[in-house]
Amino acid sequence: MTTSGQWCAAFLEAQAAEQGAARNTLEAYARDLADFTAWLAHRNLAPDTATQDDIERYLVDLEAQGLARSTRARRLSAVKQLYRFAFEDRLRSDNPAMRIKGPGRDARLPKTLSEEEVDRLLAAARTAGRSARDRCRNTCLMELLYATGMRVSELVSLPIAAARGNPQMLMIRGKGGKERMVPLSPPARAALEAWLAMLDAQAERDREKGKAPSPNLFASSGKAGHLTRHRFYVLIKELAVAGGVSPAAVTPHTLRHAFATHLLANGADLMAIQALLGHADVATTEIYTHVLDARLQALVLEHHSLSESATRKSSGSTSSDGQ
Repeated sequence: MTTSGQWCAAFLEAQAAEQGAARNTLEAYARDLADFTAWLAHRNLAPDTATQDDIERYLVDLEAQGLARSTRARRLSAVKQLYRFAFEDRLRSDNPAMRIKGPGRDARLPKTLSEEEVDRLLAAARTAGRSARDRCRNTCLMELLYATGMRVSELVSLPIAAARGNPQMLMIRGKGGKERMVPLSPPARAALEAWLAMLDAQAERDREKGKAPSPNLFASSGKAGHLTRHRFYVLIKELAVAGGVSPAAVTPHTLRHAFATHLLANGADLMAIQALLGHADVATTEIYTHVLDARLQALVLEHHSLSESATRKSSGSTSSDGQ
């Protein structure tokens, strides 16, 4: 195994064991570091000999390839993490990436949905599906997602044990294995109760046949043992079509954004939203204040009597009235 391979393998193992990194995170690190080490190898370099100048040339090369600023920032982040690990584990006596500043990320507000659009999605979940079981599961998935704002990976991998006990709360295991309790809305509690009743009945039938019931709340016959993120992504697009909402505007993450934005719009405290979303830093949560500001600004521009668009509408209406 090459030095590059040894370094990357050791780094990924440490991320999994010490930081509790999720599989998707580890795969992203592996891809980004494979690109970096391949770039080094092509120039007869290796991670243990690369200098700050070499890493900066790598970033220049990424920009010349036309990669997005967010992609370049992510690649640099992976490289910086690798060298911090190497320095702390004494694989190198210095950290050549420590002083390098990244290109930053494009400042984009997260996409969200209106309360009316969310209502349509929830209504579609109750009626869309080939069987009563599918409709019950779909309703539970959507109600839990909107009621808690959890990440899709957290939702699909929920164990049944997390839903037992206090019917007003749900235990969620988030990034780094950190657990948090989130309250459930009455519709979410009702949907969860109905789904658990269906699962319990199925488990009883399985036991009679000598089969062990699945420990997953949303079990699947696939390798993961539970509904996959990809399958849920496809499902939520199907529900968007059924509910008359633009599929392009709907992803599992837009429901998470809608959860936070709607809470903030209705007076929830930012620190409380941070805890519910499982954000390590409140600065990450503050993006939703900008989303709300943008929506309020759009409302003012659309409806205020002194705004240009409202004035145009008013003049158009007056001229048509006079015809």
